[in-house]
Amino acid sequence: MKETATTATIDPKQLAQQTVFSILFTISFSHLINDMLQAVIPAVYPILKDKFSLNFTQIGLITLTYQLTASILQPFIGFYTDKKPRPYSLAIAMAFTLVGLVAVSFASSFINILLAVSLIGIGSSIFHPEASRVAHLASGGKKGLAQSIFQLGGNAGSAIGPLLAAIIVVPHGQFYIIWFSLVAIIGMVILSRIAQWYQQQLAFKAKNKGVVTEEIKHTFTKKRVAFSMGILLMLIFSKYFYMASMTSYYTFYLIDKFHVSVQESQIYLFAFLGAVAAGTLIGGPLGDRFGRKYIIWISILGAAPFTLLLPFVSLFWTGVLSVIIGVIIASAFSAILVYATELVPGKVGMIAGLFFGFAFGMGGVGSAFLGKLADQTSITYVFQICAFLPLIGIITGFLPNIEGKKKR
Repeated sequence: MKETATTATIDPKQLAQQTVFSILFTISFSHLINDMLQAVIPAVYPILKDKFSLNFTQIGLITLTYQLTASILQPFIGFYTDKKPRPYSLAIAMAFTLVGLVAVSFASSFINILLAVSLIGIGSSIFHPEASRVAHLASGGKKGLAQSIFQLGGNAGSAIGPLLAAIIVVPHGQFYIIWFSLVAIIGMVILSRIAQWYQQQLAFKAKNKGVVTEEIKHTFTKKRVAFSMGILLMLIFSKYFYMASMTSYYTFYLIDKFHVSVQESQIYLFAFLGAVAAGTLIGGPLGDRFGRKYIIWISILGAAPFTLLLPFVSLFWTGVLSVIIGVIIASAFSAILVYATELVPGKVGMIAGLFFGFAFGMGGVGSAFLGKLADQTSITYVFQICAFLPLIGIITGFLPNIEGKKKR
């Protein structure tokens, strides 16, 4: 955290334009830990399904419970912390996740599982708005890049979680989830250190309030802003409903259609989530350079040809197409989030909470709906229907250009 030592000798405006990469990569690593721990839960669904004789509807309800607790609170927490930032709430968020993981490892019934995952969801709802603000503070104006680095950690964690679950939990059983609590403790220590830097930055900004300005101003009417926000939320719906089919049911799809083992299916899920992580890193900087609207358009609509083809190919091409889909569709979120913060300047926590929360909520609702649909039809049918979701990306054309095409 050496960057803070120079705050007294550097011009405040200059300092605000510096990208603090050490903080960005540290908060990204914290995001990796947070999302890795959360990804353990869907990764062990096959174990929980067999042990507690659950159907796909109940699997969907587990995801819905986690995602709703993670989503409903986020905008409110973001709105509150925009006015009264709470740096050490980051460590508190990880504490909720820690307790939730321990509870899942000891859960003896379906109801206990729901209660346990709700604690993990609460941890997520506290973590994301404040962590997004840390990334924003450390961006030095490169907000797309900063959000991509932050998101990269989360997506990498989501990819690593199932792989570690396949190694640690699948061979030994539910109780071995408790080993992940050690990682949560490490996360609490790291987040406590980040909170110190965060507190110093808040003090610095308060002291130099008249000098440090970083928000883009626009002349759009409130009606145009509200309409644009609605479009962005529709795009989040299409992206995360599709993502729900992959994160919750991709392993079941592979097992059902191609008769692979649980561990083999986790490797395919890891490849998809790894591609998602790569796509996230690409999207933000491209949005900074060429304009976020164009990246959003390409990312959502550009995935459609591959999603439409996926349900009709062999195992090998299923793996290949899932990687391509992961890279393309993941590049949207950073661009969408930064675009939204520029539409509503000065409300980073609330916007981050709204979009992360809506994303998690759509993932949860999608998982529950698709689980019910799978019980009534088949897993293959679910993937055939979800293939059309990226076509919603065509509505990106109605978004206004905030920054225009970036100069090369």
